[in-house]
Amino acid sequence: MDKAAKKNSWVSDNGIWVVLIVLVVLASIATGGKFATVGNATTLLTSESVKGIMAFGVALAILSKGIDLSTGAVAALSGVVGAALCQLEGGSKLWGTSTMPAIVGILAAVAIGVFVGFLNGAMVAYLHLHPFIATLGTQLMCRATAKMISNKPVSNLSDGYRFLGRFHSGAFYMIVVVFLIFCICLGFMLNFTRFGKSIYAIGGNDQAARVAGINVEHSLVKVYMWCSLCAAVAGVLLGGRTGSVDPSTTGLNYELDAIAAATVGGTSQTGGICRISGVICGILIMGVINNGLVMMGVDDNVTNIIKGLIIIGSVAFDMRKNRVKV
Repeated sequence: MDKAAKKNSWVSDNGIWVVLIVLVVLASIATGGKFATVGNATTLLTSESVKGIMAFGVALAILSKGIDLSTGAVAALSGVVGAALCQLEGGSKLWGTSTMPAIVGILAAVAIGVFVGFLNGAMVAYLHLHPFIATLGTQLMCRATAKMISNKPVSNLSDGYRFLGRFHSGAFYMIVVVFLIFCICLGFMLNFTRFGKSIYAIGGNDQAARVAGINVEHSLVKVYMWCSLCAAVAGVLLGGRTGSVDPSTTGLNYELDAIAAATVGGTSQTGGICRISGVICGILIMGVINNGLVMMGVDDNVTNIIKGLIIIGSVAFDMRKNRVKV
């Protein structure tokens, strides 16, 4: 490989980190140095950890040449169920039952998420529905079910249930620890397991993967179960962090931020390409943009326009890069 090719390869692999650094510098200048503080960095990390976990799930779906639009609604439904089981006595307790141990609420939330993921995977793998349509349908159903369970925020949650989302000691934040655990799990899956290698193969060419002996259907079901598992845990963390779960707004549009983070991080919409380091960088970039614009007092609608442009630009760049390779 000549020097020019090596240089182009380095830019392609690491250019996104340069973008992140530039954004941090610009945000610091635009906010008069308020952005570049330890306190704000902590706020950024804790607030983006939830969306980051969702991005780790969505990245696997995109890697398999799919998509999952239901993650925000799954977070709401799982969060409502888990929170309802762990409401303290007194007030307007949702189901009138005694307060369950935190582990029961968390496991119930996770079970809901995994079940929805199984349904998504089954529709994609066995009914051959396009992932966009299948997960759009479950998005609508999950959000509606969450609203049917409770037409108002579920609050007054036990300290045990709130532990994962709220506990911190000094610089140690449990929500960030959970984020790192999911990051390690995804990295291990992609790099050291047969399942991870299978998803790369399916995303690259599913027919070739079949010829190679990969059970494509089983693998796709597992992909969407992982995706919804991440969303369910995100719902638990949101409830723990804020102290309540609103079926109407919890996780609303979070799936778009997750998709944006994965796409910006280099996970190809054409499938077969994903790097965990890129996804992490994409999460941080979206976090810097969100946090920086809020500190600058930019209107939410303008923020969404900017994020939309970022998604479009990232996909366009990805398509152009793959077309050049071909």
